[in-house]
Amino acid sequence: MPAVKITRKVLADLAPRERVFVQYDTEVPGFGVRVTPAGAASWIVEYRPNGGGRRAPTRRMTLGSTKKLPLEKARAEAERIIAPATLGSDPAADRREQREAATIADLIETFMRESVRPRKKPRTVELYDSYFRLHVIPTLGTRKARDVTHADVARLHRKLGAEKPVTANRVVMLLSGLFTWAGKAGEVEHDFNPARGIEKFRETAKERFLSTEELAALGAALAEAEGEGIPWGDSKPTAKHGRKEENRRSVFGPHAVAAIRLLLLTGARLREVLHLRWEHVDTERGLLLLPDSKTGKKTIVLGAPALAVLDALPRLGAYVVPGSNPDRPRHDLHKVWAAVCRRAGLEGVRIHDLRHTHASYGAGAGMSLQIIGRLLGHSQPSTTQRYAHLADDPLRRAANTIGGQIVAALAGQPPAGEVVPLRGKR
Repeated sequence: MPAVKITRKVLADLAPRERVFVQYDTEVPGFGVRVTPAGAASWIVEYRPNGGGRRAPTRRMTLGSTKKLPLEKARAEAERIIAPATLGSDPAADRREQREAATIADLIETFMRESVRPRKKPRTVELYDSYFRLHVIPTLGTRKARDVTHADVARLHRKLGAEKPVTANRVVMLLSGLFTWAGKAGEVEHDFNPARGIEKFRETAKERFLSTEELAALGAALAEAEGEGIPWGDSKPTAKHGRKEENRRSVFGPHAVAAIRLLLLTGARLREVLHLRWEHVDTERGLLLLPDSKTGKKTIVLGAPALAVLDALPRLGAYVVPGSNPDRPRHDLHKVWAAVCRRAGLEGVRIHDLRHTHASYGAGAGMSLQIIGRLLGHSQPSTTQRYAHLADDPLRRAANTIGGQIVAALAGQPPAGEVVPLRGKR
């Protein structure tokens, strides 16, 4: 049918026909209204992509229902679409590509499946999954990956950083890795990374070392835990017929207590002890031969005290520290560690701090950072630098000795050691 200037009256007079028809507009070529036999009317726009030309195929885009989209807005939208098509683009293809573009949630699923799970250790996979699931997907999951901006990532970083600055930094680092992978995989432009350049929050390293007094309290609590048991606490049982006072104690098995002692005596990581198999224990040479760890294959040297702990343990199954099922490792030490810390009066002490304490005693005894790093299995020398200030303790003791002798001399007191005068030729 011939084109006319579409007005509200023209639109109201369009009656359904036996077949679908389009009433084109004279004001904006290619713009019109499509009417079905059922009477449904919708705005459409037709154009020839990539600059036009008779050989170029005609594209049609539906703008929306005439009941929801007013005539003036529909005509303006048609002009907006036709203009770039005249200049060489294809708005319909762009819209289809945008609709089919991967969302952040889609990218995360593919990234975890193709890059993370095949290459990373289970604990790392679990950590990445929790970061994505708890922090990224709820905020950015439905967004198209290519539409995420630097401001979006910075906003997420600030939101998390208000309470969890370390987590906020880790999430941004993980997002940066996600976009780097997506660029290599062709999911986004190669150099597109909105997580790049985010200024990180300042992180304060958590270094907690147990003093001699705290170690003594810990030792007493461990002995009590595997002996008569640790009292439940100050709270009274709510049950009418609760247990007697002497029976309200938690007794932990020798394996759980031995795990804590091994963590302290070897400086090993928690999973290295909990997942330790008897087949990896070489008592003759005093070694733990771990086929895998956070830093790969690893050998831990056992001192005599650690060997004594292992020798005293009954072998119930394949694992040194078995769980309820002797053929499965113990999952964690949360319950026993919380009880022991409460009994010993230790506040703010993590299980990982036992590893720091092991290293701190080595540094305080004058051992080199290289030796300490090898004992702990550090893959990078820079990791051991956190104990550098503790290695100064022997120098501090020497300074105290010299200073003490000088103070004694100034006070007219005899020096602590014998002074032998130097004799020489005049």
